[in-house]
Amino acid sequence: QVQLVESGGGLVQAGESLGLSCKASGNIRNINTMGWYRQAPGKGRELVATSPSGGSTRYADSVKGRFTISRDDARMTVYLQMNSLKPEDSAVYYCNADVSLYGWFKPSNPYWGQGTQVTVSS
Repeated sequence: QVQLVESGGGLVQAGESLGLSCKASGNIRNINTMGWYRQAPGKGRELVATSPSGGSTRYADSVKGRFTISRDDARMTVYLQMNSLKPEDSAVYYCNADVSLYGWFKPSNPYWGQGTQVTVSS
């Protein structure tokens, strides 16, 4: 019903920048919240940044001042601009979207992208 396709991951050196994007498609009536999470090897998935519809963005303390989340609802796309990257930012980054669907009564339905690898070398 809903697909989230991420792009933009890769290998960079510490201090460099990288941008991620995630485009949603499918039977979407409205996108509530879009966000980014990450999971490093041996660790749990953690919130990086979220952007609720009509609300304030939220960031993990570890990325505040370095990462910026933005969204384009017309394109159903969320972006994550990552500056001043550190080796500890290395992880698989996952896009998340909470949406309502046409023809489905539930107002909130979460979906995940397949993940994109970000590796920051020191």
